[in-house]
Amino acid sequence: MRVLFMGTPSYATEILKTLLQDSEIEVVGLVTQPDKPVGRKQILTPPDTKKYLIENSIEMEVYQPTTLKSEEALQMIKSFSADFIIVAAYGQILPKSILDLAPCINLHASILPAYRGASPIQDAIKSQEKYSGVTSMLMDVGLDTGDILGFSFLNIEKLNASELFEQLAIHAATLTIDTLKNFENIKPIEQSGSEASYSKKIRKEDGLLDLIDAKSCEAKFRAFIFWPGVFLESGLKLKEISMEDTKSSHNIGKILAISDDSIVLGCQVGSLKVTRVQPPSKKEMSVVDYIRGKRLGIGDNLS
Repeated sequence: MRVLFMGTPSYATEILKTLLQDSEIEVVGLVTQPDKPVGRKQILTPPDTKKYLIENSIEMEVYQPTTLKSEEALQMIKSFSADFIIVAAYGQILPKSILDLAPCINLHASILPAYRGASPIQDAIKSQEKYSGVTSMLMDVGLDTGDILGFSFLNIEKLNASELFEQLAIHAATLTIDTLKNFENIKPIEQSGSEASYSKKIRKEDGLLDLIDAKSCEAKFRAFIFWPGVFLESGLKLKEISMEDTKSSHNIGKILAISDDSIVLGCQVGSLKVTRVQPPSKKEMSVVDYIRGKRLGIGDNLS
């Protein structure tokens, strides 16, 4: 079974690793995003999937097109002569010309048709879903609209985005193998468009906390732990928070209690325990050190 793999971040790397370990599958190539400059020194850095191949001395042809819409990209991908194309968080939409080369199977990090689009993991956490998972889907020209081939579920109630990425990657890897090996016997299920929801690309301003509801704020913190984080109107980032209370009522942003290493912050509904913060253009610090420097006490507003 010849498989061409298309994927970019660590989520995709876990799937690639599992494919490489299966003796019945030959991974004939990797298609991933171009290397990008990273950090203040703008060091050219390969995507996680390519980095894995380099670090483990795995010889494989790697193709990194800036676009898939060119004739060059089509002919290059065609040259791999793949029986299947597996796609996991690749980062570009596949044109119909490539979809027609072989069955293209996408491992989408939600239970479709819920959370189609760019940020399903973050949206599922932010929306306080009890369960999420991975869908293997036969790709078509729409955005995550193809027929469903399989699911894998897990409970996500207490997970942050980093933890959920790791767990979903493991589920996706297993589901990929199951889907490939049973492909001929799977009866695809058409998605219900009326039940679909969409995840937009996350913007920096999405991390603003309104402190209306403590549960929603804590869920947003877990969802945006990678980026952009969560912050108050003043720009103060809340780097470590947890639920304190879900039902009490307070003035928004009021400091309700102070301990040796944390404070309790009031929301309109409920309250949050805050441990560490980061003021604008400064280093992360203990919230207790921060309020001492600002001469804030119980009854004052955190800002």
